[in-house]
Amino acid sequence: MLLFFQIMFTEFIAEMGDKTQLMLVALTSRFKLHDIIIGTAAAILVLNGLAVLLGGLISEIIPTWLIRLVAASAFLFFAITSLKGDDDEEAKEENVSRFAPLTVFCTFFVAELGDKTQLTAITFGANEGMNAAVTVWLACSIGLFAADILGMLIGYLLKSKTPDGLLNTLAFFIFAIFGNITMHEGLGLLLGKNHPVVFPVTMIIAVLFILASTFVFMKRI
Repeated sequence: MLLFFQIMFTEFIAEMGDKTQLMLVALTSRFKLHDIIIGTAAAILVLNGLAVLLGGLISEIIPTWLIRLVAASAFLFFAITSLKGDDDEEAKEENVSRFAPLTVFCTFFVAELGDKTQLTAITFGANEGMNAAVTVWLACSIGLFAADILGMLIGYLLKSKTPDGLLNTLAFFIFAIFGNITMHEGLGLLLGKNHPVVFPVTMIIAVLFILASTFVFMKRI
């Protein structure tokens, strides 16, 4: 039991202030709470299960740079879609609700893959062995979900207390910042951190993103 709480607390602290926790704040502007909970819980259980049972095999098979670039693309995509607001929300609600948990699952899965919380789960899994695999899996999952649910609650509190459109704007900046940072990390891993092309390419992508965001925003108004 002591091991369970030790792992859970460690995972909880590791997730506090992490990009996936802030990402969930942004996702509350687009999806319902129960969809986010379902998608996030499923992603956490799968990720921690893979981390504990496979010992980081995913990170060895899939290049880290590819994981980062996919995550960056997802962040930038959500940033732009956040600018569209909630127009025709009721007309689209039925179709969106069908795919919302899956969308949250995929976004959280890619964003968390290779993150420090997954590495924490891998470390505990390796240290404790297969005899404690279930304990490590559950403790990591509960600790991670407890930290992330704070992000969800903060997002919905902001949603109910702030003027219309403000949370969408906040979501845009959260996704845009993490998208560009993650893109820079991915390019650095692919080409080399000090490669002279990394920064210029990152800036070109940032400029293209700004132009696309401006187009979407102007089209909205």
